[in-house]
Amino acid sequence: MPLFDYKCNACGVTFEALVLKGKEPVCASCGGADLEKLLSLPAVKSSTTHDLAMRSAKRRDKAQSAERESAQRQYEESHDRHG
Repeated sequence: MPLFDYKCNACGVTFEALVLKGKEPVCASCGGADLEKLLSLPAVKSSTTHDLAMRSAKRRDKAQSAERESAQRQYEESHDRHG
């Protein structure tokens, strides 16, 4: 699906719009039609970028897991003292 970046010349807002055949986009903020189509970089997906994203996600998940385990231990310790 063709997604394009635009800048509204009336209010200065930049936004992304899905443009279908025969349809003209309008500003998402003010509804104006005086738009400037911006150049946008293509999304490149390769095995290298996929591997980097997966390693980053695993690090994030590991950190979140450690935080949850720590919070659980603290909760259990505080309730063991009161029980």
